[in-house]
Amino acid sequence: MTEYTKAKNALMDCLRKKGFPDAFGEEIAKNLGGPRAILRMCSYLERSGPISAEEIVDEMLCIREEIQTWRAKKAKERANAVYNDVLWNGLNPDGDESEG
Repeated sequence: MTEYTKAKNALMDCLRKKGFPDAFGEEIAKNLGGPRAILRMCSYLERSGPISAEEIVDEMLCIREEIQTWRAKKAKERANAVYNDVLWNGLNPDGDESEG
């Protein structure tokens, strides 16, 4: 059983305990994408009291937005590292300055 499948099953159990149908859990898992995001949703569900479908979807959207923000931050950090490397080493990282 994969990590994703285990996380999805845990989410489905959490949602069943809250009285939601399996189809709802399938959509939530599909939209969250990865096992860490799904387990984060499970943690939210376990901490929350009675909750509506709208609140669950809102939390799902928040988790997705935070993941997208984190990915954008990492992409900017990688781009900045390349930029700094060019500033430090120039466009020719081999050190051969006899180029044209």
